Amino acid sequence: MSDGCPSPGTLALFGASALVLLVVPGPAVFYIVTRSIDQGRRTGMVSVLGIHTGSIVHVAGAALGISAVLATSAHVFTAVKLAGAAYLVFLGLRRLLWRSKDESPSADQPRSSLRRAYWQGVIVNVLNPKTALFFLAFLPQFVDPSRGPVAVQALMLGCCFIALGLCSDATYALVAGTLGNRLRSSDRFRRGRDKLSGITYIGLGVAAAVTGHSVRRSAA
Repeated sequence: MSDGCPSPGTLALFGASALVLLVVPGPAVFYIVTRSIDQGRRTGMVSVLGIHTGSIVHVAGAALGISAVLATSAHVFTAVKLAGAAYLVFLGLRRLLWRSKDESPSADQPRSSLRRAYWQGVIVNVLNPKTALFFLAFLPQFVDPSRGPVAVQALMLGCCFIALGLCSDATYALVAGTLGNRLRSSDRFRRGRDKLSGITYIGLGVAAAVTGHSVRRSAA
């Protein structure tokens, strides 16, 4: 008798497949790594929480059928993709033009800086083409209507994805934050970190705008 839950075999296969996709760097991973190197592990971990708060939006969208709208409407998908790319470029220009003095890692790091890292992470992942494509092109392959409500299965698979993503991205944040601690001791790195962060964000925005359309066509 079906109970609306994916089978253990389906969950295991989905988890393995999702983990492979998660460890491949995309806009979310690069955002976390850049934040962690630039501002330390604490900010990196807050960024991880923001990223996967954004993942909750995608999970809810998949369960409610919003992903189906994105999958069938090229205009809507393109709008989301370009909004995400524009936001990443905005972050890059902000880093290049505004030399922030309150974003150095410390025990008493301002809460406003952490809140900014969190909410920027939310926006980056809500507008992340890679995550959107995962939920509209990949997740449905593991849903079996004969096992019960599709929305329940989508929620369970989405929660599995988020749990794996928290582990994977937290690892990136800790490793990058540790590396950043060493780099920040270099005067040369401190002078160039704003430029490095800005160029990274702008590059990610351009990449998202250029590659998202080709992936969208292959998923159609």
